[in-house]
Amino acid sequence: MRTILFTAVAIVISSSIVFAADVMELPTTKNSVTFPHKRHQLKLADCTKCHESSKGGKIANLGKEWAHKHCRECHHELKKGPQACRDCHKKIATKK
Repeated sequence: MRTILFTAVAIVISSSIVFAADVMELPTTKNSVTFPHKRHQLKLADCTKCHESSKGGKIANLGKEWAHKHCRECHHELKKGPQACRDCHKKIATKK
């Protein structure tokens, strides 16, 4: 019974990782922010760090204020990942 339960849990976890977007482009007014979702999912292994439930889904209030509060706070706390503005916000090439 334990083997079946373990296998079922492993399948659910691995399938959510497989179907998650690898990299997401987050729109901003001035600069582009690329978010490596799969990398965060593998390192954190807890969707509720960002999402309302362990099943993931859209983040209701995702925007500048939310990202600056949650993302920056987490990066500072873990002392990992981008911590300066320019580390996340890459200048968008302007077309002439």
